[in-house]
Amino acid sequence: MKLLFCLRLLVLTVGLAMLSTITQAEDLQADKAKLLALENSWNLAQLQRDSRALQALLSDRYVYTEYDGTVMNKGQFLTDNKDPDYKPTVVTNEDMQIITYSNVAVVIGKYHTKGTFRDKPFEHWGRFTDTWVYENNTWRCLATHTSLISSK
Repeated sequence: MKLLFCLRLLVLTVGLAMLSTITQAEDLQADKAKLLALENSWNLAQLQRDSRALQALLSDRYVYTEYDGTVMNKGQFLTDNKDPDYKPTVVTNEDMQIITYSNVAVVIGKYHTKGTFRDKPFEHWGRFTDTWVYENNTWRCLATHTSLISSK
């Protein structure tokens, strides 16, 4: 009788552990899909120079490190995005990978931007790293770093 009780308890414990693992895996996949959607929303907001949409994606402590070494806080980044001399025509990402840990996610990938700045055409290809943190029931980008691969 005691052995049967212990066996049932063991089966129940293993079953609950498996259910928890399955739920965590499903949550992880949902978070990854959400982060990819947020990255794509970011591109659209930059393309449309929509600082309000960008502001919603960024943590108040956001830090951006540009490929040339320039470092900007959230306010500076949003002001830079509104610069009337900056006119993007292409803002895309590809080969994105997501690494998660607790309430933090790191998204790495390649970017391509094209447009004009001060009436001079530009085209950049590079790599980016975005660090996202889950705060107040939503994902917000805490830091971005870009590295230029090539430009025209």
